[in-house]
Amino acid sequence: MADPVLTLSHLKKSFGALKATDDVSLTLMPGEIHALIGPNGAGKSTLIAQVSGRLMPDAGTITFRGRDITRLSVAQRARLGLGRSFQISSLIPEYSARRNVMLALQARGGSAFRFLRPVMLDRALVQGADAILDRVGLRGRASVPSAELSHGERRLLEIAVALALEPACFLLDEPMAGMGTEGVGMLVDFLRALKSEAPILLVEHDMDAVFALADRISVLVYGQIIATGSVEEIRTDPRVREAYLGEEAT
Repeated sequence: MADPVLTLSHLKKSFGALKATDDVSLTLMPGEIHALIGPNGAGKSTLIAQVSGRLMPDAGTITFRGRDITRLSVAQRARLGLGRSFQISSLIPEYSARRNVMLALQARGGSAFRFLRPVMLDRALVQGADAILDRVGLRGRASVPSAELSHGERRLLEIAVALALEPACFLLDEPMAGMGTEGVGMLVDFLRALKSEAPILLVEHDMDAVFALADRISVLVYGQIIATGSVEEIRTDPRVREAYLGEEAT
């Protein structure tokens, strides 16, 4: 059996008396989408912040591709291949969609801060960025500043930036947020194909999308994982129905 790409072991994080992450363990296996769901205030954002490196856990370990990354920075994790897209956009607003992706391509090549170079004349960078934008359906918006893109388009651009770094796994936080039905459908198809390149830890509130995509689902409530299983197992778990899914589980 293949080894997990990402392993969270007994993670704990408290803010005063509040246990935001309470002994959480989960794995992300090669070729899978593992969805993390839970009601508002369940601790999903705090957990994802620990995986990404924005928060350090009080206890527990995070292992990525066999290496303990618990105390590494966001940048160090990215260099090891942890690709991320967050609810709060980290795009450069005044840069075009193409330039945002080009910056990620430069970072992957170790030249992200050579701004004096006429990068927009670098044919390889331009073509590489346009190919990635084409994959996420933004080729026709390549010249538009990211600040002028719709919310859904910015979500797609964040995924394009993550793709440019060729990560070993993806950490996607609410990628469907702000998208219409057509956009969600296109992204579901894209992510279903993407998992064969690198597994995905997906945080998402759109339960139709989660049920369409996930190979496994973990349910987080008050900082604890109350259930992990297949879509059908989660749909029918009485603890999940009571704590979170309600009528959506029927």
